[in-house]
Amino acid sequence: MRSRLRFGALALAVVLLAGCADHFGPGLVQLAAGRGWEPLPIQSWVVNDGITPKAIVYCPPEDCIRPGVAALLSFEGRRAVEIERALASDPARLARAFTASATRGKDKKPARPASTTTVSRFKLDGTSGIQVEIRAREGHRLASTAILYARKDKVLSLAIAVTNDSQAARDYARATWESR
Repeated sequence: MRSRLRFGALALAVVLLAGCADHFGPGLVQLAAGRGWEPLPIQSWVVNDGITPKAIVYCPPEDCIRPGVAALLSFEGRRAVEIERALASDPARLARAFTASATRGKDKKPARPASTTTVSRFKLDGTSGIQVEIRAREGHRLASTAILYARKDKVLSLAIAVTNDSQAARDYARATWESR
């Protein structure tokens, strides 16, 4: 009887763990848990129609020299067309969208931005990429996002990485892209 209870408890634990595994997503091969990267619960976080999260991982400061977040997403239908159009648009327009200033009082004068934003394009192994850097005017802190994207048939795939270093953002985006 004891062995049946132990086996039953073990079987229940395996079933519960298997049920949670998909909830957190598969992770990314190039940004593995052994290197400090942990998968996030994509099923409950991404609820927008037209977005299919493949994996989202993060590496906290205590585990990574360059902490960050990386995501592999895909878009279909109208949403894919909208995202691709936004990514293909003028980089200056993207920079303005990131730095849209808040207005002050009744005079509606834009407030002086507390940061500067630059957007640049790059190619990585034939894949289109965009780098967005937001630098604080005071303190010189930086947030960098690298995005690699490509369309295959009706699906637009994106690899996105965010960290506090431009080169690390590109490296993480490349690793995410190669893990798809």
